[in-house]
Order: sequence, then C-alpha cells, then structure tokens
Amino acid sequence: MRGDVLKNHLELLALTALKAGPGHGYSIIRAIRDRSDGEFKLLEGSLYPALHRLERDRLVTSSWSNVAGRKRRVYELSRKGRAALEQRERDWRRFEHAMNLVLAGQ
Repeated sequence: MRGDVLKNHLELLALTALKAGPGHGYSIIRAIRDRSDGEFKLLEGSLYPALHRLERDRLVTSSWSNVAGRKRRVYELSRKGRAALEQRERDWRRFEHAMNLVLAGQ
C-alpha cells in the first residue's frame, strides 16, 4: 500500500496498536503489520515522529526499559489517549461509512 495513504492514519494505527498494552517501536510496527495481514509495512522513520507527536499531545507516555541488555523506549496509552482513540475510532467509522456510500454510488 502506498505510504501516503498510511501517513494520514498513522497516529490512529499507533494508538490502536497500543490499546492492547505498552509496546516499543518495533512491537508497534509488527502489531500493525500483523493485524493488517501484511498490508501496512511501516518503517521506524515514519512511526517515531508519530509517537513523538502523540507523546507531545499527552496521548501516550513513554519510559525506558532494558530488554536483553538493550535500552528501549516503551510507549503506553494515557487516559487522555484512550479517550482520543475512542473518538478517532468513531470518526473513522463515520468516514468509512460515508466513503462506502460514495463508492457504491448511493
């Protein structure tokens, strides 16, 4: 899938991936890829700016952890992030419904 299609929805994808629990960048990328049956192949260079925006907006928090001797930044949804995710999911469903109506010619 074209990268520009994903770009506008990257924050929603990242928030959704974190809904199940905290994760580091690669685990978020893997979750999105797996849940999309391999259609969404994100690069770290596109995910991390989105995570930084979400953190700046206080939708996610982050902390450092050590895994097998490597430091990793772990991201987690904040309370504000959970509320934002619910709203963005509703907005997406409305958009999806309207788009399907247009594409069906109704």
